[in-house]
Amino acid sequence: MSNIAPLLDRNRAFASDPGARQGMPRLPFIPNLNLYIVTCIDCRVDPAQILGVKLGEALVQRNIGGRITPAVIRDIAYAGYLVDSKAPEGPYFEVAIVHHTDCGSTLLADDELRHGFAQRIGADERTLADTPVLDPARTVRTDVERVLWADEIPENVRVSGHVYDVGTGVVTTIVDAKGRK
Repeated sequence: MSNIAPLLDRNRAFASDPGARQGMPRLPFIPNLNLYIVTCIDCRVDPAQILGVKLGEALVQRNIGGRITPAVIRDIAYAGYLVDSKAPEGPYFEVAIVHHTDCGSTLLADDELRHGFAQRIGADERTLADTPVLDPARTVRTDVERVLWADEIPENVRVSGHVYDVGTGVVTTIVDAKGRK
């Protein structure tokens, strides 16, 4: 049996409930809460659980450490471009960056592990050296600035930074929502 089989059973239950998909946003790039959440792939950091995000409320992007990379900038820029071109009246969204304690990305601070991983994926080891979330409050501030500095992201997009403590379950705001303007 496949590992996903129990989830496919859950999907059938979801699909058979007509109320489960009510209240979906009119446009897929303008979620109901006007939020674009960037967080870690860690299975302990699921926005649906830790923030109570429901279907249709937010765009959610996950990667190693929840870091702002060129690929994440591109995706945020795309969502912003869709608002600019298809719904210029807005509303625009807030990018909420959520880093967390006890992040597995810290393993990339180990030179040997980082070197081996860089070789495996054909990446520049120096780029990977910027990935570890050793101090989530510091890295989330850095990533907020990366989004604010990105010229390809519309000025109407706001950005905030938060840290989730996996031990306590509490999310703390480190950087209040702000824009480039």
